[in-house]
Amino acid sequence: MRQQIIFEFNKNASLQNWKIVDDVVMGGRSQGEINLSPEGYGRFSGTVSLENNGGFSSVRFLPVGLEVDPQNKINIRLKGDGKRYQFRIKHDQQSSHSYVTYFETTGEWQEMTILLNDLYPTFRGRRLDQPNYNHDIIQELGFLIGNKKEQDFELMIDKIELIEP
Repeated sequence: MRQQIIFEFNKNASLQNWKIVDDVVMGGRSQGEINLSPEGYGRFSGTVSLENNGGFSSVRFLPVGLEVDPQNKINIRLKGDGKRYQFRIKHDQQSSHSYVTYFETTGEWQEMTILLNDLYPTFRGRRLDQPNYNHDIIQELGFLIGNKKEQDFELMIDKIELIEP
C-alpha cells in the first residue's frame, strides 16, 4: 500500500489553492471561510443561511491534476462539530456535477477512508443516473455543508491522503 499526501495543514501551509464557494453564487446568504487554526489545522467554518433559497457553504481545493485510479482511497483526518458534511470531488473543474459521499462528524478527531469508486455523481443535490467515479484524475476536491437548516459550522482538517492498494 502506498500513501501520498494530497494536502497536509500546518502553521506554514498556503491556502492559495483553497477557495470558498457559498450559495451567494445563486443569491443565498451563507458565509464560509477557510483559515488556519492556531494549532495549524485547516478550519472551514461559517454560517449556513436559508435566506433567498440558499442553504450551503463549501470549500474546494484544486490539487492540479492529481492522478488516481478509481480503486484508490482517500483518507482524511478531521474533527467536526457533530454535523453532517459532504466530501466531494471532480475529475474536471469545468464539469457541472460532482461525485460525493456524506459523513457524520462526532466532535472528536476521526479518520475517514473513502473508496473513490464509491462516490456517486450529483448535480445541485440530485443524484444522477451515471456511473460512480471511474476517472483517472482529480482536479478538485472539497467539503460542503447543506443540511436544509440554518446553522453555524466548524470542520477542522488535518490532512488528506491518497492511498493506493
